[in-house]
Amino acid sequence: MMKAYHSFIALSGRDEGCVDYIEFASAFPSKANQQNSHADSAEREVENVEGLVFNILKGRKQPSADEAGRLLKTLAPLEIINDYIVPALNEAGKRFEAKTMFLPQLLMSAEAAGKAFDVIKGAMDSNAPKKETIALATVKGDIHDIGKNIVKTLLESYGYRVVDLGKDVEPSAIADAVEKHGIRLVGLSALMTTTVDAMEKTIKLLKDQCPGVKVMVGGAVLTQEYADSIGADSYSKDAMGAVRYAEDLFS
Repeated sequence: MMKAYHSFIALSGRDEGCVDYIEFASAFPSKANQQNSHADSAEREVENVEGLVFNILKGRKQPSADEAGRLLKTLAPLEIINDYIVPALNEAGKRFEAKTMFLPQLLMSAEAAGKAFDVIKGAMDSNAPKKETIALATVKGDIHDIGKNIVKTLLESYGYRVVDLGKDVEPSAIADAVEKHGIRLVGLSALMTTTVDAMEKTIKLLKDQCPGVKVMVGGAVLTQEYADSIGADSYSKDAMGAVRYAEDLFS
């Protein structure tokens, strides 16, 4: 009865961000969760030791921002990013890939990390090293941008600058933006079978006009085989795959 109740509250929009539903569902672990019980023990350890990591994993935005402010009193901004925010996001990514954390929770973690990062940015030295700029776009003819926006949120939470070119973007506009900003990595999204040709044309133009640029692709209609056939450098079936590729490329 309670499962039905919490499901109704979530589906009817009364539970913003499905926070209450996720808390309730976590009390009834699936077989996958039971098989990954090490994550629970790790979280308990984190809760006791590192408040910022725990709050990010729980998707608690304001507590994450407050904790970042507290840490700034004794730690350097980059130290907080490298020792707290990035490890928290990496742990969230591992749980997502292990299916012990789901997309709403992953996004909540990314948003909480973003709030903490906003606090830290104000205290950062303007000369401090910054991560690469990545361009994202949904290809010409495709008006779906949910997947692209998820990738953008995660990349920004990892400290990358993102140039969001939007949806239904002409190949030439993407190439021009890459040249203008000196971008080395482009992410392209397509969710419609009728627009994968536009993705292929965009990749060809980028390779011709912007030598050395890397292109990662994703979308419901794509596969690894098709990504290889159109000249993409990387295919990701989910947003965390795109982050992993960026981290590997720029490491």
